[in-house]
Amino acid sequence: MAERDRCSAWPRGQRLTTDLVIVGVGGMGREIFGVIRLLNAYPVDDARWRVLGFVDDYPTAPNVERVRRLGVPFLGPTRWLAGAPAGLQVALGVGHPRLRRETDRALARYGLPAATVVHPAAEIGPDCVFQEGLFAAGGARVTTNVVLGRQVHLNQNCTVGHDSVLGDHVSVNPLAAVSGYCRLDDGVMVGTTAAVLPGLRVGRDAVVGAGACVTRDVPAGAVVTGVPARPVDRSAADARPGVVPAHGRQDEVDHPA
Repeated sequence: MAERDRCSAWPRGQRLTTDLVIVGVGGMGREIFGVIRLLNAYPVDDARWRVLGFVDDYPTAPNVERVRRLGVPFLGPTRWLAGAPAGLQVALGVGHPRLRRETDRALARYGLPAATVVHPAAEIGPDCVFQEGLFAAGGARVTTNVVLGRQVHLNQNCTVGHDSVLGDHVSVNPLAAVSGYCRLDDGVMVGTTAAVLPGLRVGRDAVVGAGACVTRDVPAGAVVTGVPARPVDRSAADARPGVVPAHGRQDEVDHPA
C-alpha cells in the first residue's frame, strides 16, 4: 500500500472531490483557478476540486478566450447556477470589494456555499477565525488571533498583523501591510504596497490608495492616498475606466488602489 493510502483519512480507493464553479472570467477568477490547480497537484488526504467551469453575465471575448486556454469551459451567465449539481461550491473571482458584495448577495438565491481557497504558500496563524469564501493568494500572511469576515481576499504577499479584525468583502492587495490591532470594516480595500499602522480603524467601503501609509483612522466611504494618507475627492477617483461585475450590472471602479 502506498504511503499516501496509509496516511489518508479516506478509505483506499475512495477520494473526496468537490465540484466548483468560478464566478467571473476576469483576472481574479483566473488567479483563483491557478491556485486551485496548484492545490489539486498537492492534495491533502486526496481531497481535490473539480472545476466545472466559469460563469459570468458580462464576459469579454478576450477573457473567455483566456479561460479556454486554461482548458476550462465557459458555462454561460450566472443563471447556470440555478441547475447546479448537489454539493457544488462557488468561488467569487471578483476583485473589487463592493462588486464582490453585490455579486455575493445576487447569488444568495441559489443557496450555494462559498469555497475557501488558500494557496499552499499562504500562512494562516494560530487562533485565526475566518468565514466562508476566504481567498488567500501565495505569500499572504495572517499572523495570530485574527478575525476575517466573509469573502475576504488576501492577495499576493500581503500581511495582516495580530489581533486585527477584517469585515466582510475586504480586499488587501499585493504587498500591502495591515498592522496589529487594526480594524477594517466591511468592503474596505487596501491598495498595493499600502500600510495601515497599528491600532487604526478603516471605515466601511473606504479605500486606501496604492502606496499610502495610514497614520490615523479613516472614515467610512473615504478614499485616502499618499504618505501620510490624506483624503482625496471621491468624485475624482470615480472618474476611472468601467468594469463589469460578474453578476450582471455595469459599474465603475472607484478606487486608486
